[in-house]
Amino acid sequence: MSLKYAVLAALLEGEASGYDLAKIFDVSVSNFWAATPQQLYRELDRLAGEGLIDARVVPQERRPNKRMFGLSEAGRADLAAFTARQPKPMAMRDELMVKVQAADAGDLDAVRAHVEERMSWAQGKLARYERVRHHLLGGLGEDEFLAEAERVGPYLTLLGGIALEQEYLRWGRRVLDVLDRRASRVS
Repeated sequence: MSLKYAVLAALLEGEASGYDLAKIFDVSVSNFWAATPQQLYRELDRLAGEGLIDARVVPQERRPNKRMFGLSEAGRADLAAFTARQPKPMAMRDELMVKVQAADAGDLDAVRAHVEERMSWAQGKLARYERVRHHLLGGLGEDEFLAEAERVGPYLTLLGGIALEQEYLRWGRRVLDVLDRRASRVS
């Protein structure tokens, strides 16, 4: 999948500037797709050139003019066709996994520290995701939100991100436990 469909899906929230879109990506899309602001701006220009998004300039006083982007009908149709296609299998490339794989021949203390650091990142992401979850629910219970919300896609992807980070923490605790037991056996 290209950045294209992540941008089109994010624009389902409504018209946004490149800056706003970068914030949307940081908060609600980053749990499944990462992009730098520079990548987003290049993609917005490309999508506007293809007619998949509409772009307009909003004049501002005391600031540079702002470009606003919205999903065009062609973009909606392309996004709909994308949702119907079979997704490609996820390919994972994670340097930490290679380090854990090589732990028996490497520095166990360093590998342990790397796993602890990744677990710390996961805890931070979980805290951020929970804040986003609270914001999305807007005071409603989950069942009520899922039954009444105009859009549930962002919430469902957020649940996936939460589950992945929770699983990462569970896996990390297991790795640390095994490494500790092996280290005590060697001592």
